[in-house]
Amino acid sequence: MDLGLTGRTALVCASTGGLGEATARALAAEGARVVVTGRRGDQARAIAAELPGATAVEADLLAPDGVERLLSAAGEADVLVLNGPGPRPGSAAEMSGGDVAAAVDALVTPHVRLVSRLLPGMRARGWGRILAIGSSGVAAPLPNLALSNLGRAALAGYLKTLAAEVAADGVTVNLLLPGRIATDRVARLDAAAAEREGRSAAEVEAASRATIPAGRYGRPDEFGRVAAFLCGEPASYITGTALRCDGGLVRTL
Repeated sequence: MDLGLTGRTALVCASTGGLGEATARALAAEGARVVVTGRRGDQARAIAAELPGATAVEADLLAPDGVERLLSAAGEADVLVLNGPGPRPGSAAEMSGGDVAAAVDALVTPHVRLVSRLLPGMRARGWGRILAIGSSGVAAPLPNLALSNLGRAALAGYLKTLAAEVAADGVTVNLLLPGRIATDRVARLDAAAAEREGRSAAEVEAASRATIPAGRYGRPDEFGRVAAFLCGEPASYITGTALRCDGGLVRTL
């Protein structure tokens, strides 16, 4: 299937590893000119060097000038993939007002700023894709990830509202929600759970796999290909949707 991405410019946030990197690689394989971004400049440049036509921008979106630094180097984009590291694990009962503000600052504020800067160009050209890499916690809040549940749900509400506002302009807005994908982030969460529960990381992973109908963790490349599809031309009538890539983990439609 031709996704119609040849020659399109795709800005992929936090793409120096994990799901962001997998998405950047999948988009590049479909002919998009990918902008690889992240705080690890050397890693961004190394990944970009492996992808045809890709460029790298070292930028920390949580820094005061992070969004401006990224956009001044990257320029306009036809595809914007929103992504970033999640907040620390913790319970809802332990939350403080400062924790909530930090979660919003990390998971909502920089993404809204990016959208507000790139959206006018997409609307003027009559074509655009905005895709947020979220979490299955948007569909079913995850235990001990209260800050992530809060921040990602807030972003989802914003994007769902935006989708209806820009659909007639040829711009789609969607979320892709991973379940247990074998990334460094998931490995760290498993390790934290193991320490908290007095078990080994292998035991925690085995218990987690047992809750997934597919019987395994997903591969980053599987997730990346779904992301590329949602950014492509064949997905032009899909908008305002949160699609799960989770092996059946969340037991709701």
